[in-house]
Amino acid sequence: MAKVSPNIPCPCGSRKKYKKCCAIYHKGTLAPDALTLMKSRYSAYASGDAEYIINTTHPSNPDYTADRILWKNDIDLFSQHTAFLGLKIIEFNDGEEEAYVTFEASLSSGILTEKSRFLKENGKWLYTDGLIS
Repeated sequence: MAKVSPNIPCPCGSRKKYKKCCAIYHKGTLAPDALTLMKSRYSAYASGDAEYIINTTHPSNPDYTADRILWKNDIDLFSQHTAFLGLKIIEFNDGEEEAYVTFEASLSSGILTEKSRFLKENGKWLYTDGLIS
């Protein structure tokens, strides 16, 4: 994991310090809703926290694999070779067990717009899949 200063502005765009924002989720606190999980996953990619990405991905996700070493290496490569320039939330549809977050991520490779689907299992929100537009 890349060393990120706890005092930098959080990559999710909250204007809070990283240590008071997404870092608490990266250290084990469960995200209270899908929107918070989505933002904390963006920050995890930006800070190079592949373990958090893996641990918050639903087993039905197409990228999910039992080969966690290979998966972690793929995430690490993506994070190291991508600049995360900003996150904009377009829409959040909350639900008890299923929720959707549409977002726009500004990356060094361009703008990524996705409608992400999240499922809540055993009290924990997980990223399931997304439609890129």
